[in-house]
Amino acid sequence: VQLQAFGGGLVQAGGSLRLSCAASGRTVSNYDMGWFRQAPGKEREFVAATNRGGNSLYYADSVKGRFTISRTNAENTVYLQMNNLKPEDSAVYYCATKWGSSWNNERSYNNWGQGTLVTVSS
Repeated sequence: VQLQAFGGGLVQAGGSLRLSCAASGRTVSNYDMGWFRQAPGKEREFVAATNRGGNSLYYADSVKGRFTISRTNAENTVYLQMNNLKPEDSAVYYCATKWGSSWNNERSYNNWGQGTLVTVSS
């Protein structure tokens, strides 16, 4: 499966963005999916994940209550709705398929898509 994340951009603090992760090659309904982000000079970190059915959701503490992960298997797409954005949310955001046992460890993910840049100004 090939993944492509898009929807990033420049937004003011307190604003919202919705990221999309579009898949091709295979249907995402076969996969648990996750979003990660990487800020300049920092390691890639877990943001959110969803199981195949979209009824089990996982979030990093830093985004709980502000971000929502969802999926539309019929459209072969996974979303990340980001509200009340903060400057510290600025990063390149990546989506990936999960193959391993850990929901929040990037080593459990593969098929990393090309990321999309989110910049939040203060």
